[in-house]
Amino acid sequence: MTDPDAPRKGRGAASNRDSRYHLLRHESFDDGWPPGEEPEPLRTRLERDTSRSIINRVRSPDLPFDRTINPYRGCEHGCIYCYARPSHARLGYSPGLDFESRIVCKPDAAALLREELARPGYVCRPIALGGNTDIYQPVERRLGITRSLLEVLREHCHPLTLVTKSALVLRDVDLLSEMAERALCQVMISVTTLDHGLARRMEPRAAAPARRLEVIRRLAAAGIPVGVLVAPVIPVLTDPEMESVLARAREAGASFAGYTLLRLPGEVAELFPEWLSHHRPGQAAHVMNAIRDTRGGRDSDSAFGRRMRGTGPLADAIAQRFRLAHARSRFVSAPPLDTEAFRVPGSGSQLSLL
Repeated sequence: MTDPDAPRKGRGAASNRDSRYHLLRHESFDDGWPPGEEPEPLRTRLERDTSRSIINRVRSPDLPFDRTINPYRGCEHGCIYCYARPSHARLGYSPGLDFESRIVCKPDAAALLREELARPGYVCRPIALGGNTDIYQPVERRLGITRSLLEVLREHCHPLTLVTKSALVLRDVDLLSEMAERALCQVMISVTTLDHGLARRMEPRAAAPARRLEVIRRLAAAGIPVGVLVAPVIPVLTDPEMESVLARAREAGASFAGYTLLRLPGEVAELFPEWLSHHRPGQAAHVMNAIRDTRGGRDSDSAFGRRMRGTGPLADAIAQRFRLAHARSRFVSAPPLDTEAFRVPGSGSQLSLL
């Protein structure tokens, strides 16, 4: 038989493990038959999200924003470490292969956003686009939902931040550069590793590391404030590269930087070790032990103040290394965004006189 848990070409997860909400648990086993043919490539399926709102409120002291917009649930990039995978379980899907192949989209996102911005009492603060899954994942190329959101935000002078690991962001340089001139946008490019082979297996449908550096270069050349997010830093596997990532990103034009430490919430605590066993079997135990050293002996720690940075000597060493590399490369703080220019939809130009 074909191993059902063998890695699928172009996909991050090796299996479609049941979520914690499933009543039954399924396990694969060897039935004694000889290996069969490779399974057909897993195709992406799209479904419509019927939510009646688009802005999500965030109440986390660990984050520099209080609202996000996620036009997609699930992500074709297939990053095996993605902390958003467990959210697919709430839709009745697996955080494994379903997360990267059953994408739920919000085609009316722009209309919903316009309605919410026009509500009485709305207070303008920067909106983080894609706080959960990547707003520039491959399906965006044909759906254009993210671009429609940018058009609404530009029209009403509403500030935004966004994080992506996709080169598709370059499609929207025209909108972003115009907004940058009015201090209305910041962009961060996520770079996990500079190792092309590792990235191809760990983030199978995201842009290659060299391509992400080129994206930083082109955004900076267009006058768009751009930073680098070293995320996630994976102990043993990618943490030795942190200084190199920061230096290369600074050379490319990134002016500000941040990092987060790997965390394995929910089902990711099963999916990531499974991935290690296939792609880094000789390092698997070492990597997992190091991760637990930064999480108080557990796979993950969701407590505010600890979940992004971890605790213990190894986490402290990574934090110190980041501070030193940050200073050495002369990164600066991200520029402030303008919240005073916001125009309420339907208000016309008279708002400034009120």
